[in-house]
Amino acid sequence: MTVRRIEVRERVMERNDALAGDVRRRLGEHDVVALNLVSSPGAGKTLLLERTLRDLGTEVRMAVVTGDVQTQNDADRLARWTDRVVHAVVTGGACHLDARQVGAALDDLDLDTIDLLFVENVGNLVCPASWDVGESAKVVVFSVTEGEDKPLKYPKMFQVAKFAVLNKVDLLPHVPFDVDKALEYAHRVNPDLRFVQTSASTGEGLDDWYGLLRSLVNAGALVR
Repeated sequence: MTVRRIEVRERVMERNDALAGDVRRRLGEHDVVALNLVSSPGAGKTLLLERTLRDLGTEVRMAVVTGDVQTQNDADRLARWTDRVVHAVVTGGACHLDARQVGAALDDLDLDTIDLLFVENVGNLVCPASWDVGESAKVVVFSVTEGEDKPLKYPKMFQVAKFAVLNKVDLLPHVPFDVDKALEYAHRVNPDLRFVQTSASTGEGLDDWYGLLRSLVNAGALVR
């Protein structure tokens, strides 16, 4: 008997990459910078986006596509801070967003009225690392409550990210977390990774985060 192996994963990934290229083209035609926010569950992505929408919403035109496994709770939280569409993608158990889902979300958005699109991915540091959704850059968010060896445990995510947010720094006096070691580990995996340190709860470091966002919007196509 002849055994034939069908490379299903490779075909799915090829299809996704083609769709991601289409998403990137559509965004580029409208000069929209798209950031794919990735993290473990509980790292603080949603609160960081809430603060960002509240503080920068009158200066930078932002929209959000948010993914969750079962609920649209995060989308409902974010919708309180913007009058723009917050597109909720409920994956039904899938551990990441894909380019098809993001492309469908773009159909509901007026890209001519957007400078910056956030894709808040499903809380997972494994699956989203392998899936291009057409973003300008991936931003990995991790917190001081997770351990400084996160970049070594999940190296691919830190390798494919251009930016990293070390969040919940207000808790540093209360947790055994070595910031210098975390940065060392991250740069061992990706020497070009650019860091900001924040507390979305207290506002510490958010000016640096907002400065990064402004620079990316001003640079436009340069980040692609």
